Amino acid sequence: MTWNIPIFLTWLRIGLIPIFTLMLYVPNNWLATQITNWIAACIFIVAGITDWLDGYLARKWHQTSDFGAFLDPIADKLMVAVALILLIEQERTPALYGIVIISREITISALREWMAQMGKRSSVAVASIGKFKTAAQMISITMLLIYDNQFMGLNLILIGNLLMLIASILTIWSMCYYLKMAWKEFQ
Repeated sequence: MTWNIPIFLTWLRIGLIPIFTLMLYVPNNWLATQITNWIAACIFIVAGITDWLDGYLARKWHQTSDFGAFLDPIADKLMVAVALILLIEQERTPALYGIVIISREITISALREWMAQMGKRSSVAVASIGKFKTAAQMISITMLLIYDNQFMGLNLILIGNLLMLIASILTIWSMCYYLKMAWKEFQ
């Protein structure tokens, strides 16, 4: 494995997961809950930025690698899965949303791996619907991490859960789309 800035950013994203998790477990008497919620949300945002940045830099600097292509989606899915599990555990969002999203991520990752082994990975390449799902999911998770019902006149809890519902619907829709694309390869 060659070390470069894109690979470092991907590892940084994985390294942020324990710090992110700890922020949601800091005792209330140590730091105000709102402060730790904001820190967790900021860490999640930084992770999202590094996700975009590592791919951008890898392409721009011609530093793409098989290892980076393997590690990047793992880092993304780990951060999202941990965030969803913590949000569910702290009763900030219904478990069904997390179950749907995490199950889809595992299913599509396995499908992509299987298709890659058959030399047909391009048939399950990222589609626009997956990007919309990701955007709704990331904004929703950030709002639910902040967990404020009076932020600048907005109820982030309500809006975050509405976006999580939308992300869950798009999750199912995108999974069906990817399965349909893969199915075409077998007919």
